[in-house]
Amino acid sequence: MNASLPNKNPGLHKKSEFKDNCGFGLIAQMHGQASHDLLKTAIESLTCMTHRGGIAADGKTGDGCGLLIKKPDSFLRTLARELFDQDMHERYAVGMVFLPQDQARAQKGRQALEQQIHAQGLEVLGWRVVPTDPSVCGEIALACIPRLEQIFVNAPEGME
Repeated sequence: MNASLPNKNPGLHKKSEFKDNCGFGLIAQMHGQASHDLLKTAIESLTCMTHRGGIAADGKTGDGCGLLIKKPDSFLRTLARELFDQDMHERYAVGMVFLPQDQARAQKGRQALEQQIHAQGLEVLGWRVVPTDPSVCGEIALACIPRLEQIFVNAPEGME
């Protein structure tokens, strides 16, 4: 490249680093207001991803896609009060955990995760089984579907 020529591609993208990918969409509400219409539009955009071959032979099992949304703080705080009869601290986390279907192995996984959380000085409030609808899953997905659970974790007051 001739150093005297202006950069014809300003920004972070470098064609030499380009790798093929499946696609990406971004829809944002610039003023931070919750919008059901925005969520419906985002879900509709996911239906446009089937063209890339991310669906298995059963016509239902996919290779995974999803939405990244703002943490539903009031919903999670309400769940913590209802499920654990406790309030979440100012700083908290809710983790999505994929566990084996086998109950004994799932319990070992929960215990291992809780041990590491306690080692960091954090408090585990409890676990929530995530409501799911396996009837929409394909045969291939059903053969290896994990248990989906959430772990609720409080940071001690004043912890930075």
